[in-house]
Amino acid sequence: MITERPPREATLLGLLFGLLRGPGFRRLLTVRLLSQLSDGVFQASLAAYALFAPDKQSSPAEIAAALAVVTLPFSVIGPFTGVLLDRWRRRQVLLTGNLVRCALCLLTALLLLGGVPHWVFYTAALLVMGINRFVLAGLSASLPRVVEPSALVTANAVSPTLGTIAATVGGGLGLGVSLLVSASVANALTVALSALLYLTAALAVRPIAPNELGPDLHRELPPLRKALAIAWNDLLAGLRHLLRECRPAVRALAAVSLARFCYGVLTVVVLMLCRYTFNRAEDVDGGLATLGLAVGMSAVGFFLAAAVSPWATRKLGLHGWMTLCLAGAAVFVPALGLTFREAPAMAAALLLGVVTQGTKICTDTLVQESVEDEYRGRVFALYDVLMNVSYVAAAAATALVLPLDGRSVPVVAGLSVLYAAGAVLYFRASRRP
Repeated sequence: MITERPPREATLLGLLFGLLRGPGFRRLLTVRLLSQLSDGVFQASLAAYALFAPDKQSSPAEIAAALAVVTLPFSVIGPFTGVLLDRWRRRQVLLTGNLVRCALCLLTALLLLGGVPHWVFYTAALLVMGINRFVLAGLSASLPRVVEPSALVTANAVSPTLGTIAATVGGGLGLGVSLLVSASVANALTVALSALLYLTAALAVRPIAPNELGPDLHRELPPLRKALAIAWNDLLAGLRHLLRECRPAVRALAAVSLARFCYGVLTVVVLMLCRYTFNRAEDVDGGLATLGLAVGMSAVGFFLAAAVSPWATRKLGLHGWMTLCLAGAAVFVPALGLTFREAPAMAAALLLGVVTQGTKICTDTLVQESVEDEYRGRVFALYDVLMNVSYVAAAAATALVLPLDGRSVPVVAGLSVLYAAGAVLYFRASRRP
């Protein structure tokens, strides 16, 4: 039975303090914050290297290509990581994943100092971000092991949202390094900093007990070769479980995929506006600073979503809050975005952070509550693939229609229509028995 809202007598502060009193939740939250802080620093180095290089003119097509290189290959193999998450101790996944990323970043920093070709950096980015998807899926699948079911909404408001804010802070830190240090060493220094932070994230995993994060295995763990051989059948079993027995999760995944697509389009629009409309094309530092402000406003929005979502789900239910987030975006995106001016764009970035994170909080909770633990790793891996494919598809579609300066009335108006259609369809579907 899906818990649509926490018990009425439970307050947000009471649930929050209860979560923080739990040592398991505190430890898992610490790992998430350090991991995503590291991700933000590394992603800032990728953005500066690929999109704001002084000697090149970036376009929407180049942004789409960079996103595709980083995410699509792992979207193909991503579902199989869920099979491993349902077989391997998730604690070891978090520890090993962060250690491997630390080593990759150190090697990449050394190579960057030697002036390596672009494909070397993109290969390293491919590996680091691929492991990132694995770690985030493991963190989400582990959360129900350290909190009570009645507190899942609050946990999903606090944990992923604070993680997103940590990634945003890391991005700002990485962009700050790019602005303060000479271009010849900025990328290497930023990647080295991310390596150090990945090491601290790995060290934060060590206090967690080996079996604390699951999964519970009702049979002997098969050899890895056999596990990989039957991975496809296990994946199909997870998908069948999702489609046949978890209809609320299916509807939520469809809605959050739409929201992610729209967010991807707006990401490319903001990147182009920061580079070519809000600043002169040759003013790379100005473009980076404006982009940092937009990212910061989104982080404030993520924080507000974490504060508001538990209250909103108690008042409106998970489905009601999800619908309101989609409908709200249909209104404010054209109202603020069609001006193509910096101040309204920053306000839109803040509100977009609220609604995007609000839909994710609802979806995380619905998936966790309606999917059994033995399938949860596979379903979260599928969830992750949906997010990646939606984001890259958005960038690819935007590259076909968006002008270099990012100013396009049809694109912004089309997003408003998509958000409105998503709100109506989700509201109607959620009311079905």
